[in-house]
Amino acid sequence: MSKANVIHVIDDDAIIRDSVALVLARNGLCVQTHDSASEFLDRVDSDNTACVVTDVCMPGMDGIELLAKLRELGLVFPVIVLTANGDVPLAVEAIKRGAIDFLEKPFDDESLLASVREALMQNDGTESRKGEAAVMAKLESLTDRENEVLACLLKGSPNKIIAYELGISPRTVEVHRANIMHKMKAGSLAELVRMSVAAQYARGVA
Repeated sequence: MSKANVIHVIDDDAIIRDSVALVLARNGLCVQTHDSASEFLDRVDSDNTACVVTDVCMPGMDGIELLAKLRELGLVFPVIVLTANGDVPLAVEAIKRGAIDFLEKPFDDESLLASVREALMQNDGTESRKGEAAVMAKLESLTDRENEVLACLLKGSPNKIIAYELGISPRTVEVHRANIMHKMKAGSLAELVRMSVAAQYARGVA
């Protein structure tokens, strides 16, 4: 495999780091592992990096700080962040800082591979623009109430809090949430967040 396809995996947890690397390697991908963001920055070669898979919560420099540092250094790589289950606000912040996707732990092998494969296709700007246009069209199909529920979801609010804030029942929130997922053709909350934040940035409203 070409050096241009090296995937860097960063996580201070050796078990997670090695398991992610193993899944990628078994699928024919070239992987380098690092136990910290600082180690990655010391070793990274911008000419042979295809994408980065990094944990968010790490000692020292965390994933959010790494995203900021990459931007400061002018290093443009597709970055996938790994977050704790349900930590949507942190995932949204990561996407705002430049991450292309996030995976909530625990995630399955197929979700990891799908996210990495998408990252490896990020060089196609035309497809990216087509994708943004399609997402914005889907967002425009949402009702006012669905947009209100979506805004709460992007803040990481659980259904009961959304129901309280909007003055509706938790069951009604569930119905709106299901409708949003269907209209947006999102297979998961992570995908919904990624699409919504990317579209908001494209429109200059985030």
